[in-house]
Amino acid sequence: MDDLWGEACATLETSVGPNNFNHWIKPLRLTGLESGIAHFVSPTRFISDWVNRHFAKDIIGVLSRPGQPVERLRFDVVPQAAPGRARSAASGSAASVRPVASAAAPATTRALRADLGAPLDPRYTFGNFVVGKPNELAHAAARRVAEGGPVGFNPLFLYGGVGLGKTHLMHAIAHDYQMRHPAAQVLYLSAEQFMYRFVQALRESTIMDFKGMFRNVNMLMVDDVQFIAGKDSTQEEFFHTFNALVDQGKQIVISADRAPAEIKGLEERIKSRLSCGLIVDLHPTTYELRLGILQSKTEGFRAQQPDLQIGTGVLEFLAHRITTNVRVLEGALQRLFAHASLLRREITLEVAQECLADILRTNDRKISIDDIQRKVAEHYNIRLADMVGPKRARNIARPRQIAMYLSKQLTSRSLPEIGRRFGGRDHTTIMHGIRKIEELLSEDKAIAEDVAMLKRLLEA
Repeated sequence: MDDLWGEACATLETSVGPNNFNHWIKPLRLTGLESGIAHFVSPTRFISDWVNRHFAKDIIGVLSRPGQPVERLRFDVVPQAAPGRARSAASGSAASVRPVASAAAPATTRALRADLGAPLDPRYTFGNFVVGKPNELAHAAARRVAEGGPVGFNPLFLYGGVGLGKTHLMHAIAHDYQMRHPAAQVLYLSAEQFMYRFVQALRESTIMDFKGMFRNVNMLMVDDVQFIAGKDSTQEEFFHTFNALVDQGKQIVISADRAPAEIKGLEERIKSRLSCGLIVDLHPTTYELRLGILQSKTEGFRAQQPDLQIGTGVLEFLAHRITTNVRVLEGALQRLFAHASLLRREITLEVAQECLADILRTNDRKISIDDIQRKVAEHYNIRLADMVGPKRARNIARPRQIAMYLSKQLTSRSLPEIGRRFGGRDHTTIMHGIRKIEELLSEDKAIAEDVAMLKRLLEA
C-alpha cells in the first residue's frame, strides 16, 4: 500500500498543486483497497471531510487501474496522541483513554492551519497596491505587520467602505509575511467562515480540535468581522481565541466596514479588545488616487497587449466620473479593454461614454443633495428644516457647511444649484462654507473624522 500511495502522491502533488497536497493529502495514509473502496487513515475529521469534498475525484482517478476501479473513499480518523499517551497505549492501558492535544501541535495539524480559511489571491500584493493619501497610513501599518517581530499594536484593525482596498491589504500582508517567515502559520478567513468552522466543530463534537487549530497560528486574519455581530456563541469563541493569541504575542489583523464602536450587535468586550490596537480608516478614494490606479492597471494591460490604444483624457474622464469604489473603476476599465481588443478599436472618449453608459448613469444618480442633507442632519442630530433654514448657531451652521462641502464633492451640481437646495443661498455663501470645511479638515481631527465617515456612509 505504501508503494502504491507513494506513486499516487507524486501524481497528486502535480495535479492539485504543492500547497493543497501538503496541507490536505500528505497527512493521509492509504491502508487498503477493497471492493472499489480506498481506505485511508486521517489525523482529523476536518481533513477527511475536506479531502472528500474537494479532492476525491483526483484521488480516485490516480488509484483506479484497469479492472480495479476505485469508486469512493473511506476514512478512519486516528488523532495523533501526545508522547505520554503513546507510551500508555504501548503498555496496553490506553484502550479507554481518549488522546489529548499536546502542547506542541503535530506537524500535520500545523500544516493544516495554513489553509483552513480562504485561499489567498496572488494578484493582491503590496507590489500592485496603489498608495495615495486616503490609504497611506493603512498601507504603512500593513507593511509593518507583514515584516513580523514586535509591532507595537495588536490587533491591526482596517475599516472602510466597499472596494477601498481592505481585502487587498489583508492578502498582501499574508503573502509578504509568509515569504519572510516560511515556517510560520498564517490563517486568513472571513468572519462567516470562522462562524461556520465553529458551528461545524460544535456539531461534530470536535471543539477542542477547533480551539487547537485556531489558537496555535502565528497570525490570524479575519475579514468582515461585522458579520459575527449578534451571533452570541460565535462572539464568545472569537473573544477567547482573540485573547489567547494576544497573550501569546501572536499578531491579529481584522477588517470591517466600520469602526469597532459603530458595529451594532458586537459585544462591548470585543469592541474594547479591537479598539486596543491600531484602528485605521481607509478613506474614500480621491481623484488623484483613482487616476493612479487606472494608470497602473493600464500599464499591466499594455504589457499583455502592446498595440492597445487609449485616447487622451480617457483615464482622467473615468477617474472623475466613477467615484463609488475601486472595484467598479477596475471593472469599467476591464470592460473597455475587452471592447477594444475584440473590436480592434482605439479607446476614445466617445467609445468610453458609449461602452460604459450604464455605469456612468449609476454613478450620476448615486448620491443626491437630499441624501447628503438627511445623512448630515441625522449624524449631528439636528432637524432637516434647520439644514436649509436661516439659523446661524454654530451647532447648526457647521453641519450645514459640511453638507455643502459634501454636496460639492459627491455630486456634479454647480454652486448656484447647491445654493438653491440650501434655502436659496447665494453661490458665494456656498463657496465660503466649502472653503471653511477644507481649512478645518487639516486643523480639526474631529471634523476630518466626521466628514470621512459621512462620505463612507453616503458612498456605501
